[in-house]
Amino acid sequence: MNKKIHLSLLALALFSFCYAQTTIPADSPAKTEVWTPVPKIITPAANGTGPASDAIVLFDGKNLEEWVSTNNIKTNAKWKVEDGILTVDKTSGNIQTKRSFTDYQLHIEWRVPANITGSGQARGNSGLFLASTGGGDAGYELQILDSYQNETYVNGQAGSIYKQYPPLVNASRKPGEWQAYDIIWTAPRFNEDSTLKSPAKVTVFHNQVLIQNNVELKGETRYIGAPYYKKHGACPIKLQAHGDKSEPLSFRNIWIREL
Repeated sequence: MNKKIHLSLLALALFSFCYAQTTIPADSPAKTEVWTPVPKIITPAANGTGPASDAIVLFDGKNLEEWVSTNNIKTNAKWKVEDGILTVDKTSGNIQTKRSFTDYQLHIEWRVPANITGSGQARGNSGLFLASTGGGDAGYELQILDSYQNETYVNGQAGSIYKQYPPLVNASRKPGEWQAYDIIWTAPRFNEDSTLKSPAKVTVFHNQVLIQNNVELKGETRYIGAPYYKKHGACPIKLQAHGDKSEPLSFRNIWIREL
């Protein structure tokens, strides 16, 4: 549609709305009714856990076409795909999405092996980087870990915003059982001079239990030292191949809705 025509129609609609509002009696229920714009119609998943019709499927159990190696973003991800399941390959390093995202809703399912060994941070460790701002472990990390009867520092257990916020509760299932994160991510915004305009925010459900309630992140994840921000735009989502010696985790059913 021609831009001028579009703006004219928009102005006409606004005028019509304003005129209608001024002619409706103040004591009428219609005074507070809004009819436009009409929300877009999407089809939700029939089973309640799958992707809606407007979702981007990042892993459907078949291949890693949506993922690349973080070490070399021109190289396809090398993790193992078998029987509809994605398993971490610690020798090939982290993987990240080919696409970059700003604000989104994300669903991801993960499983600690039933035969997991180790303790603390060396037991089923991985990380979901909600925005990967560079190679290695740069970005904002939501911790993945076996936190079923496994003691560690609370801002490093499963569901924590790593080294920033412990989860509100520990909703972890036993090793060998599938778990799910459902996430609402609002990316940080920056001013032209690279200063922070508004911080990142995240809400997380772990196995349908609220564990992070619209928390404001203090900056990017730092293993040592306090978190801080540096300016960035849209970013990939990253999965970590942690360097501990425990058995590798698996993932399935990963999808995202851009907001």
